[in-house]
Amino acid sequence: MANPPRILVAGAGALGSVFGGFLRRAGFAVTLLGRAPHVGAVAERGLDIDGIWGEHHVDGFDVATAIADLAEPFDAILITVKSFDTAAIARSLRPILRDDGFAISLQNGLGNVEAVEAAFGPARTLGARVIFGAEIHRPGQVHVSVIADPNAVGSLDRRVDPRREAAARDWARRFDDAGIPSAYTDELPSRLWAKVLYNAALNPLGALLGVHYGALPERPESVAIMNDVIEEAFQVAIADGAVFPWQNAGDYRREFYDRLVPATYHHRPSMLQDLEARRRTEIAAINGEVIRRGARFGIATPVNETLTRLVQLRETAGRPKDA
Repeated sequence: MANPPRILVAGAGALGSVFGGFLRRAGFAVTLLGRAPHVGAVAERGLDIDGIWGEHHVDGFDVATAIADLAEPFDAILITVKSFDTAAIARSLRPILRDDGFAISLQNGLGNVEAVEAAFGPARTLGARVIFGAEIHRPGQVHVSVIADPNAVGSLDRRVDPRREAAARDWARRFDDAGIPSAYTDELPSRLWAKVLYNAALNPLGALLGVHYGALPERPESVAIMNDVIEEAFQVAIADGAVFPWQNAGDYRREFYDRLVPATYHHRPSMLQDLEARRRTEIAAINGEVIRRGARFGIATPVNETLTRLVQLRETAGRPKDA
């Protein structure tokens, strides 16, 4: 590939490493910004990817562990950090994105694309609904476990911008050609909300119970909780302007139980992985956003509130009260 676009993956954890690995394999110039153990192993031995998209060994990356180590401007910055770090890292990365480049949020939950827009401006911001699962089993290795749907790449801003639309289509095609199933969408806000319906029901409950997604529909008690989470989130999403192919929450639940959960049956929630590693979770960007936006529209969300509080309690269990 002659003069390939220079891509920075800002947050080279599991998901970021998959994007970076497949794009590097396709010939792009990729820099991974991440934690020293993982990116150090990649620099030394290359990146191993296995799982549902085959086994691949990829090398030739540039790596960094600090933004200060990044000097050259990039044509695209893929933002894959946890949601609570989005605003800060986006502001820090703004000087190293080319004027004609794009920052692309590939993150869980709601509010991330808005935070990226605040730093880079809507004209240089894209987002994607990403709904595949990946885990780092050891430094330098990532496993792709499940996918429910292709990635959906687009923009939050509904104003006509032919350049931004062309870029969204181009990046969707580049991801797809590289081996990461992806397509363009002109309904990104609704796609992000649809993922929240899925994530809000599965992620916190699986984390609290310590089980994979497929175990949750097997008990009537957990089904009842998930149904209530979906009902609340669906009402808030509609009030927030989401446009769905489902007429009501019941229609969505049928797809949820019949197609989406079976497709991701064995996936261990990222929130569970965070709790096990004693890391902060993304509960605020998932169920927390259902609560926050529900309050804006006067919609009660008691089940989402309870799950959020329980996960937050688990996050802080064992820590000193002033930590």
